[in-house]
Amino acid sequence: MRSKLRFAPKKLLFWMAFIIGSIALLLTSLFKIVPISLTEDLGFITGALTVWWTVEENIWNWPVGIANSIFFIILFMQARLFADTALQVVYVILGFLGWYWWLKGGKNKTELKVSKASLKEIIVLVFITIICTYFMTNYLVSIKDAVPFWDALTTVMSLVAQYMLTKKLLQNWYIWISADIIYIALYAYKNLYLTGILYFIFMLMCIEGYRQWKKSMRASIENVT
Repeated sequence: MRSKLRFAPKKLLFWMAFIIGSIALLLTSLFKIVPISLTEDLGFITGALTVWWTVEENIWNWPVGIANSIFFIILFMQARLFADTALQVVYVILGFLGWYWWLKGGKNKTELKVSKASLKEIIVLVFITIICTYFMTNYLVSIKDAVPFWDALTTVMSLVAQYMLTKKLLQNWYIWISADIIYIALYAYKNLYLTGILYFIFMLMCIEGYRQWKKSMRASIENVT
């Protein structure tokens, strides 16, 4: 009971900031107070909500995340960030898989619990990251992507992190935090300042996500023992 009471003000603060911020953001775009598109606004809003619900292990993060990916597909196509566009398409697919796995991926098709990736899994994922980044960079250079190496690296890192997220592997937060740091600089370079701010918020939420998921994993282990 004490832990719930401690966490309640944090939830209240988030929802107050989220609702007020979302309304203010939409109004500033609708009345052209700032040069930010409605698509970027909706990407910001759904993205923040997706990460928050992921931190809380709330199953609704998946349908909202699918909507978020659709908004970013449109946004990244306009910015000529082709790898990020393709990444969002994959996110839609993984969104449906993650939705199912979180509900039925546990023992005897029960709710999936947080766990740690094994050393073997980590080695395989690092190898995949290096190889895929190399080949994707070469491809993006050939199609004149704006920032081929960084676009490729963040794309591969995000895919690996998203896969680990669908499996509720704790270390996914390490990769998200690292990728977010690069994304912040990348979107600032492309003048997508609102999206850069969003990814800074993502980074902070990922730090909280690691803390919450680690606590959840410990609770699951204690319940089993």
